[in-house]
Amino acid sequence: MLDELLGTETLAELRERVRGLRVALQDPADPLGVVATPADADAEAVRLDLLDRQLAQAETAYTRERAGYYLRRLRRALTERRTKPINEINLNRWQEYEEVLTDSLWLIDRRDSSGAHLAWYWGNFVPQIPRQAMWRFTRRGEWVLDPFVGSGTTLIECRRLGRHGVGIELNPEVARRAEARVAQEPNPYGVQTSLIVGDAVSFDPDRLPVRRFQLVVMHPPYHDIIRFSDDPRDLSAAPSVEAFLARWRRAVEHVYPLLERGRFMVVVMGDKYVRGEWIPLGFYGMQEALAVGFRLKSIVVKNFEGTRGKRSQEALWRYRALAGGFYVFKHEYIFFLEKV
Repeated sequence: MLDELLGTETLAELRERVRGLRVALQDPADPLGVVATPADADAEAVRLDLLDRQLAQAETAYTRERAGYYLRRLRRALTERRTKPINEINLNRWQEYEEVLTDSLWLIDRRDSSGAHLAWYWGNFVPQIPRQAMWRFTRRGEWVLDPFVGSGTTLIECRRLGRHGVGIELNPEVARRAEARVAQEPNPYGVQTSLIVGDAVSFDPDRLPVRRFQLVVMHPPYHDIIRFSDDPRDLSAAPSVEAFLARWRRAVEHVYPLLERGRFMVVVMGDKYVRGEWIPLGFYGMQEALAVGFRLKSIVVKNFEGTRGKRSQEALWRYRALAGGFYVFKHEYIFFLEKV
């Protein structure tokens, strides 16, 4: 069909034929027979609005050469896949990936609470973060490691997106609940998700189902903002910022050999405020990761509306900010680090 259009000699004739094609594609009677049926289960879907938009570019082009360019580009998009080794995004059809974020400011209105996602664990991160990371930096069937898996958010997303996942959790009771929650999520791709009780700093790699991962997701405690336990191995129980960073660096060093070269570690970390001083914990943590050997690819600032404790005390925190000369935390950082 597109080849026939490209064979049209004059701009006027091409415009007329493209206009006719656009009308036919919008016809509910489907005169061209392009609407998918159950027998077309293996066919690759194309969004009609984006297809029409590209045809409209060809129809309104000022020259025959430019119209031909738009049609050839559309033909490539429909017949050729162009992807990077680390993801499945077809760059010939990049306009279709509207759900994939590319800006450095993520304004997420609310956390995804669908399926097995429940905010039962104080301090867990929103599912949209590991989801975006997997879209950008993995392919279906690859392996994701989360050494601070907590409530299992990353593993739930692994099941949804067809990635194998391994989570490490220090607290046995949290691990038990998370494992049960992950098991409730459907597993349409038949991937393997496992949760191991262990310390992010010292878990035994021999207990892992594989020795190389294509993505590492790290969401450690932001030091003692939320104290999860009195276990001295717990980063939230570190006696000082210096002790926290030393232990955090050991966790990064521990996973570094497990990540495939050229792949990414995604770190989610926020800052803290202590005795009148803003502690840039996120950037301190980033520097430790860089010192281990990672290369910084991007920094994303993500909004949040406060912890459970602050959510019901917004007026009080506003007063404290005015009185104390500081600003209330409304963001955290997502660091995208590449192993080179």
